Amino acid sequence: MIHINKEYWNDIPVLIVEEGEHINKPLPVLTFIHGFTSAKEHNLPLAYLLAGKGYRVILPDCHLHGEREGDITTEKRQMEFFEIIKQNVIEIEQIKQKLDEKDLIKDGRFGLAGTSMGGMTTAAAITQYPWIKTAGILMGTPKLTTYMKRLIEELKRRGLTDSISEKELNSILEESSKLDLSLQPEVLAGRPLFFWHGEEDPVVPFDHSYSFHESVISLYKNPENIRFLREVGRGHKVSRFATIETVDWFELQL
Repeated sequence: MIHINKEYWNDIPVLIVEEGEHINKPLPVLTFIHGFTSAKEHNLPLAYLLAGKGYRVILPDCHLHGEREGDITTEKRQMEFFEIIKQNVIEIEQIKQKLDEKDLIKDGRFGLAGTSMGGMTTAAAITQYPWIKTAGILMGTPKLTTYMKRLIEELKRRGLTDSISEKELNSILEESSKLDLSLQPEVLAGRPLFFWHGEEDPVVPFDHSYSFHESVISLYKNPENIRFLREVGRGHKVSRFATIETVDWFELQL
């Protein structure tokens, strides 16, 4: 029987999804980060499938999302987009530390994945943490700086950056470059990496992830360790097909 437990780790609300018979036992662990305006509960289908295969899945609420949303407006949250990703990266390490304290990770098998903003967070975290053994980026981008430039231009067009100086905006781009996987692909070091992206995505450009994938294939001695799954006609919504393929990937690679 699949067991779902809610806990608070360093004030981060998390759902822990696992087989009941495996509670408190070391297991391979996947932490899955939700997308912008979403919440931890929305990824329970994927967590359920992976837990049934003997994995422990951690679903956290991101900063300013889910139980942590508060009364923030959509516009204000958009302005905090990069800060949310930065905080996500910090909290991934805190989650890993909590798992280590509880001795819940089997043989160091810690994976990370996410959708949209969660996929961007995953790519950013790869640049910081060599202990991420395998990763999945679903309709996200490893080109964080390029995406942030695009987002800032859109926010400018909508008049939402009037209270922010050009110096502050440039600082965001400078900071984002430090978390930009496309600017430091050598940190992959052959770690298994999975992409899924719909070809008709109007939110996060399909070409961001696809062109990156094409540029780093040569870095992999084992081509089976990197996979790009494209879905024709799919927009910015993860399909059941993508969910099942993601689960299969982590069963193989984690």
